[in-house]
Amino acid sequence: MMQRLNVAGPLLRAAATQGVEQQQQRGMATLKAISIRLKSVKNIQKITQSMKMVSAAKYARAERDLKKARPFGVGSQQFFEKAEIAVPEQTEKKHLVIAMTSDRGLCGAVHSGVARLIRNELADATLAANTKIVCVGDKSRSILQRIFAKNIIFVANEVGRLPPTFIDASKLADQILNSGYDFTDGKIVYNRFKSVVSYSLSNIPIFSRSSVEGAANLSVYDSLDADVIQSYLEFSLASLLFYTMKEGACSEQSSRMTAMDNASKNAGEMIDKLTLTFNRTRQAVITRELIEIISGASALEKEK
Repeated sequence: MMQRLNVAGPLLRAAATQGVEQQQQRGMATLKAISIRLKSVKNIQKITQSMKMVSAAKYARAERDLKKARPFGVGSQQFFEKAEIAVPEQTEKKHLVIAMTSDRGLCGAVHSGVARLIRNELADATLAANTKIVCVGDKSRSILQRIFAKNIIFVANEVGRLPPTFIDASKLADQILNSGYDFTDGKIVYNRFKSVVSYSLSNIPIFSRSSVEGAANLSVYDSLDADVIQSYLEFSLASLLFYTMKEGACSEQSSRMTAMDNASKNAGEMIDKLTLTFNRTRQAVITRELIEIISGASALEKEK
């Protein structure tokens, strides 16, 4: 019996020691995981803060450019309003929708809002059958292509990397007019900039030459033949595209700046919580180790 007890004693002590080591390993693994997560969140915060500073600089430039571009859009819209252009009822209507987005993300719901508005409008099967889409930017294409892939005529890429220019808008207008789709009317869906923290979804109507030639008040403008009307429509389409590009770029940069600021604040709150959790876990590990050392010393004293 004494031999069995002598053999059982070391086994129990070995099992207790193994349990202590496992607890220590679990505690250290938890501390290591928290430390890795804390370091990762700090790196993310540095990135978001840098992106906020870059977006702030780009936003300041985009706002200055927008003030210069707004007369292009306002002047073209005034012509359509004063001439009272409307689509003739007897003609078969063919609609064109231009989704004005960009290729870049991390800017809130700027791009998804444009695509969502178009998607909701084309929920009517009859309207969708007579509507074609031009996606300016990959963000609108990635959303609309899932349902309306057959409606997309083409996609304009490389938008948003650099500030938009009138040359870009002219190339886009030329590609739309030479796409082979003779639309009767259409619209440009874009984000209209209001303030640093506010923008709204808006649209600008566009019309074909046949619709313009049949306008009620077109006679107010003198010396308008077919060539002049065609030239003006090409210029007005490029002007409206340029204007909406600038509006969208300014809205995008302001929204990205706000999004990165919110992300930096959320990262800061997460860092505080992880730091508190790390300190509590480390204190618990130290306390547990002290208890185990004291318990082991007391057990040795009792054996003596």
